[in-house]
Amino acid sequence: MIKSLPVLLIFLAILSFSCVSKKKYLDANIRISNLTRNLSDLEEELADTKEKLSRTERQLNRVKIELEREQTLNENLNDRLAKAQSTSTSVQQELSEKERRLLEQQEKLDNLQSLLDEQKAIMGGLKETVDRALIQYRSDELQVYEQGGKLYVSLQDKLLFPSGSATVNKEGTEALGKLAEVLINNEDIEIMVEGHTDNVPIRGRFEDNWALSTARATAIVRILTENYEVEPERVTAAGRSYYDPKDSNETSEGRAKNRRTEIILTPNLDELFNLLRQ
Repeated sequence: MIKSLPVLLIFLAILSFSCVSKKKYLDANIRISNLTRNLSDLEEELADTKEKLSRTERQLNRVKIELEREQTLNENLNDRLAKAQSTSTSVQQELSEKERRLLEQQEKLDNLQSLLDEQKAIMGGLKETVDRALIQYRSDELQVYEQGGKLYVSLQDKLLFPSGSATVNKEGTEALGKLAEVLINNEDIEIMVEGHTDNVPIRGRFEDNWALSTARATAIVRILTENYEVEPERVTAAGRSYYDPKDSNETSEGRAKNRRTEIILTPNLDELFNLLRQ
């Protein structure tokens, strides 16, 4: 009995140890099972997360593509806007330049109209002065009229010259003296003296009607400049013969009207011409 005790103790110890180890084994198996399930759950979560990540990446790629498209569109719109702004600026500059030129042209037209009005007023005043100076002469001897911005003093031959002559008579010289007073007091007036004849061929000392009309114009110029001291620089003499008739040369009355000398008074237009050349 006593000899069996150690064996029994050993058996009990082994049995006790075996029981403890089996418990630990069971516990370990339970933990392994739990860990396995946890691992499986984690793997599922990981797979799910990867899928979500994949979907997110695809969405992100689509967003990137859309963003790039929007950026391209935005760049195109910016380019178009820049071009439109540039065009708008050019158009505005062009409009501004046109407006400036229009204003300059309008100012030029206003100045031109002002000069024309001034010249018209000058010629109107000059006509009144000439009319008063020559009021004593009849209309069949002398006429004063405006035409084309000029003032015409038309003197018939019977007031100035004997028939076929280029020598101014006394009455004609006196009439020229009255006109000369007006011309001297209006220094800006240019003076053209034109001799005219009828178409009847001339006989005597003059070669033809050209020579007679020119000689008569020259004779009047000499009286104005030498007798009455009108500045020679202002005066021009011209003969027109019978090529600028005032009436028909088929009648004696018409021929009488054509035998005339016209003193044509023109305002100084230098300022007007300078404005037109600008």
